[in-house]
Amino acid sequence: MSCNLRLLISCPDRKGLIAALSSFIAMHDGNILSADQYVSDSGTFFMRLEIEGEGFGLARDEFAGAFAPLARRHDMDWRLSHTDTPKRMAILVSRYDHCLIDLLWRWDSGELEAEIPLVVSNHPDLASRAEIYGIPFHHLPLTKETKAEQEEKVVNLLREHKVDLVVLARYMQILTPTFVGAYPGRIINIHHSFLPAFAGADPYRRAHERGVKTIGATAHYVTEELDAGPIIHQDVVHVTHRDTVEDLVRVGREVERRVLARAVRWHLEDRILVDGNRTVVFE
Repeated sequence: MSCNLRLLISCPDRKGLIAALSSFIAMHDGNILSADQYVSDSGTFFMRLEIEGEGFGLARDEFAGAFAPLARRHDMDWRLSHTDTPKRMAILVSRYDHCLIDLLWRWDSGELEAEIPLVVSNHPDLASRAEIYGIPFHHLPLTKETKAEQEEKVVNLLREHKVDLVVLARYMQILTPTFVGAYPGRIINIHHSFLPAFAGADPYRRAHERGVKTIGATAHYVTEELDAGPIIHQDVVHVTHRDTVEDLVRVGREVERRVLARAVRWHLEDRILVDGNRTVVFE
């Protein structure tokens, strides 16, 4: 399988950036397969480049050294990945199985470019779901008194398995700052409302009480502030006065599945750059 390079860049916008990047790649016999760019209102330039690996003149261990002078000159934050090295993704889940099942099915069908070394849960209920796909399932029970100890065990497992991305597939726990700090910008959560509306617990019931005509789901990066991290993707579905809370839960779970799956895929394909509390997503 051929290996391509994905280069993500953010820096202050100025004239000549695209020309400088294109010249650098051409100088090393590179072929640009795709290029997306965006300039924010604050004047920050964002770019995603995919470069054909075959024929490219820089080896993996040579790229950083060769690119460093250009990056310094333009004050760039950048990261590089290779398509033959999929990210390692851990899934954390509680008792609701719909997002877990959807992610595992998409992964098994080849839709998600990742390795999944483990599924972690604070309940034993979904062990069989992971085992169907041959993925180790770790049950780490949690109480109010053991939360810190349980989180430390989870983080140690993630580090042991060299996890790059943590997906909270309806993991019904609030992560501590210590946990969040261990994986900054690498924890994706699905919240079952159209944030910032109905943040926190039991949003479907609160939406029903408010009589909303649209419900939604939000995939976002996790920060220390509950349900307030940079939003990656959202979608909605229309409801009516006839719908019960149970109806909202049922149709809402369909939205949750597709919103989370799309956000995870974009992260795995290096399509997301964080801009403060916003994201730039090159779909």
